[in-house]
Amino acid sequence: MRVKRGTTKLKHRKYVLAKTKGMRGNIRKKERQANEVLAHAGNHAFQHRRKKKGDFRTLWNVRISAALRPFDLSYSAFIGALKKKEIAINRKMLAEMAATEPEAFERLVTEAKKV
Repeated sequence: MRVKRGTTKLKHRKYVLAKTKGMRGNIRKKERQANEVLAHAGNHAFQHRRKKKGDFRTLWNVRISAALRPFDLSYSAFIGALKKKEIAINRKMLAEMAATEPEAFERLVTEAKKV
C-alpha cells in the first residue's frame, strides 16, 4: 500500500517556511532553498554557540586588563600572582568585580602584589 504524504508534507513545508520568515528573496518562499538555508543556519548556530564562550573569555580578559592599568600591573602578571597565592577566582567574577566593586578588586590586587 502506498503512503500519501499530503498533510505530512504540507505540515513540513509550513514549518520550514515559518522558520525562514523575515529572510529576503526566494529563500523564504521556496521550500528547497529554505531547507538548504536552514541547514546552514543550524551549522553556524552550533559553531557560534561554542565560539561565544571564547568571545566572552576574551572580553573578561580585556576588562580585567583595563582595570589593572591604574595599578601598574599587567594582566598576565596579575593572573600569575593569583595562581601563586592560590587565590581561585574565575575571570568572569574578576571582570564583574572590577566593574562593579572597585574597592574589593583593589584589595585583591594589593593581595596579589604581595608576592
